[in-house]
Amino acid sequence: MNPIRTRTRLVLAFVTTLTGVVATALLGGCGATSLPPVRFADAPAVVVVNDRRDTPAPAPRPFGRSLYHFRGNFLRPLTRSLELPRPQRALGVNALDEVPDSTWFTNRIGVRALSLDELRAGPATVGSPEAHRPWTVKSTKIGGASLGFVIEDARGERFVLKFDLRGFDEIETAADAIVGRILWAAGYNVPEDHVVYFRAGDLRLAPDAKVKDVFGNARPLRQRELEEMLAQVVTDERGQIRGLASRWLDGTWLGGHPAEGVRRDDPNDRIPHELRRDLRGARAIFSWLDHTDVKEDNTLDMWVVDPETSTHYVKHYLLDFGKAMGAMAVIDGDRRRGRAYVADVGEIVASLASVGLNRRSWEDRGRPELRGVGLFEPLYDPGAWKPLTPSYLPFLVADRYDQFWGARIIMRFTRAQLEALVETGRLTDPRSAAYLVDTLVARQRVTARYWFSRVSPIDDIAVTDVPDGGHALCFDDLLLRYRLAPVEGVTRYRVTTFDRDGRALGPARELRPVPGRTCTGRLAVDTGGAPYTMVRIQTLRPGFDGSTYVHLAGRRPRVIGIWRQ
Repeated sequence: MNPIRTRTRLVLAFVTTLTGVVATALLGGCGATSLPPVRFADAPAVVVVNDRRDTPAPAPRPFGRSLYHFRGNFLRPLTRSLELPRPQRALGVNALDEVPDSTWFTNRIGVRALSLDELRAGPATVGSPEAHRPWTVKSTKIGGASLGFVIEDARGERFVLKFDLRGFDEIETAADAIVGRILWAAGYNVPEDHVVYFRAGDLRLAPDAKVKDVFGNARPLRQRELEEMLAQVVTDERGQIRGLASRWLDGTWLGGHPAEGVRRDDPNDRIPHELRRDLRGARAIFSWLDHTDVKEDNTLDMWVVDPETSTHYVKHYLLDFGKAMGAMAVIDGDRRRGRAYVADVGEIVASLASVGLNRRSWEDRGRPELRGVGLFEPLYDPGAWKPLTPSYLPFLVADRYDQFWGARIIMRFTRAQLEALVETGRLTDPRSAAYLVDTLVARQRVTARYWFSRVSPIDDIAVTDVPDGGHALCFDDLLLRYRLAPVEGVTRYRVTTFDRDGRALGPARELRPVPGRTCTGRLAVDTGGAPYTMVRIQTLRPGFDGSTYVHLAGRRPRVIGIWRQ
C-alpha cells in the first residue's frame, strides 16, 4: 500500500470546505509515533456555514414509497456490500469537532441554556390556532394513510390538522408535540406543532374545499362528507375533539432530501448526506426517543426567502414525529419496532438457523397501560436499536464519534426541561406524563453511557495558567460529570505532548480524575518559531483505551483543534 496515498485519504476524509479545518500531510515523524496525521490551521473554528447563497428553485423530488423501500431494504444493501465501502469520518465538522450552524442544523441546547418557556414554545412563530376559531377547511391533507385537513384559522394562518387513531387516544398527538420540540431544542428544523381541542362546529367548509388523493387529484369536499369524516374521530364526553395542528411551512415545497448523495440542483448542498455529522449523529437522538419512522418523506426541503436580503435558498426540515416514543410498535401491533427492521434479513437468517427456537429480544416487550403512552421502555440497547428500515443511509454509516456527538446533546436536557417538554403533549392522565419523563431520563442515561463508553469522552477543554507561569489543560470526562461510571480506581489518564512533527516533548504523565474538572498540570509545549503543540489525553478504563488529541498554537497556547481516536 502506498503510504502517501493512505495519509492523503485520511486527510481528505477530514477536510471539508464547509468547516475551515485545514490539515497538512505529514511529516516523516508521524509514522513513528502513530499520531493521527491531522494538523489544524491557526484560525478560529467555523461556527456558521455559508449555505444560504442565492439559488434558483431546485426541482421538487417526487417520492415513490414502494420503490424507496425496495431500494433501501434490498437493492442498495446488496449493491453497497459489493462496493466494499470503507468507513469514513463525518464531514460538516469544524476544528473543535462540533457541527457549525447551517440550513440543516442550528446549535441550541448544545451551546446555551434554554428556558422552560423557550422549550414549551419550540419553533413557534405564530402560536396555536386554538384561540383563533372558527377554522376554515380548505382541503383534506395529502400523504399518509390517516385522516387530516388543511385549515385556515381566523388570523389567516394555515395549518395541517391531524388526529389520533381511534383506540390509540392521545398517543400520536402527544408524541408529535413532545418529540418535535426536543428535536428543535437539539438543533433541527421542525414544523410548529400544537395539540389542540375543538368542537365539530368550529370547522367551516370553504366554498372551494377539495378532497385530495395521494396522487394530488382533487374533487369538491361537501359538508356531509366532512361530517362523516369527523365521525371517525374520537369525541370526548364534553363534545371536544383532540387534534394536532401543524403550521404550514413557509416557502416552496421540494420534497424530502435524498438519504445518499446531494440534491444536485442545489449548489449550497455540497456534503453527501450520508457523511453529514448532523444527520449521522441524529441516530443516537432518535434511538433515545425511539423515533423509528425514519424515511425520506418524513423529511422536507423548502425553498425559502430571507426577508432581509431577498436571497433564496433551501432549508431542510424533519417532520412527522407521531410514531415516536413507542407509538409505532403499538399502532402497528408489532413489538419488533426499534428492535428489528420490517424486513430484517439478519433476523430471518438467525431464526432459520435456529429453526425458530431462539428467543428474540422483542418477544417479551410489554406496553404500560397508560393513556397516551406507547411501547416506550426505560431500558434498551442503543447499539442494537433499529429504525423501521435500513433505507436511511446516514444512520447505517454513523460511527461512534457521530453518536458521541448526539449523546452529548441528549445529556444537556435536565429533568425539569423534559418535564416542561412533556407538558406540551397535554396528556390527560398525570401518570402518563410522569411515566414519559421517567422513561426519557432513564433512556437518556442509557444512551449516553453506551456512547460515552466507546470514545474518549473528554469535553469542555480549555487552557489555563499555572502559578509558575506555565500552562495546563483542564477538561471534563462526561462519563464522570454525569455520574454514568464510577470514579475511584477505575479511570485514569495518560497525558503526552508532541510538537508539530510528532516528536514527544517529554515523558507521559499519569493522572487520576478529581472532583470537578481534571487538569494536566504544567504542559511541556513547543517553543519554536511557529509554536504548535499536540496533547494526547489517553482515557484508560478496564477494557477501554481511547485518546483525544488537543492541538494548541502560539506561545501562549490556545486550543485550535480537537481530534478523537
